[in-house]
Amino acid sequence: MDLNPPIGSEISIRQDGAGPVIVVPAKGAPSRYFGGVFLIFWLGGWAFGFKSALTTLLSGQGNAFIVFWLGAWTVGGILAAYSVFRIFRPGVPETFVLRRNGIDYDSGIPPLELNSYRRGSSLNSWRSIFSKRLQTELGRQQLQSLRLRETEAGNRLTVDVDAKRVDLASQASEVEREWLARLLANRYALPQVMPGVADRT
Repeated sequence: MDLNPPIGSEISIRQDGAGPVIVVPAKGAPSRYFGGVFLIFWLGGWAFGFKSALTTLLSGQGNAFIVFWLGAWTVGGILAAYSVFRIFRPGVPETFVLRRNGIDYDSGIPPLELNSYRRGSSLNSWRSIFSKRLQTELGRQQLQSLRLRETEAGNRLTVDVDAKRVDLASQASEVEREWLARLLANRYALPQVMPGVADRT
């Protein structure tokens, strides 16, 4: 079994008592920090607008529009502040602990990219903002659903966990996903992972 990642790959492999641990780094473009700095300045302006509207409302001069505007402005400020937190928070790498009968999987937390809407639907953009960390054990039964799928946007390495299809190594390159798929297929005797006919999804 080849435990050596492709040449030039940032994937690392370390050993612990449970077995080899494959670490896929959480990559983020440095340009995301410009978006974070912009949002910090925007929040400064947001604070002045919030104070002005709240002062108007508390003085008794407000109307229904001010109430509505203040509610929407508050939600916008909360989303912006959370986005700043996600942008500057260091990413958590994705890990695969290769045990004898399965994988201890941790999806990690990728850095927030404000331009993620360019690479997918608006629904995917919202999911990237509120991404949830998945930590689970992929036993033999779940690994039977492991597939390397070819799509128009590139390959995807997926596994079904309960009723949800999970993308593995989403921060890796296509070559790295192919290497990981081959490694897992060989280690756990999963001949269906890399089918001869492209699986369009």
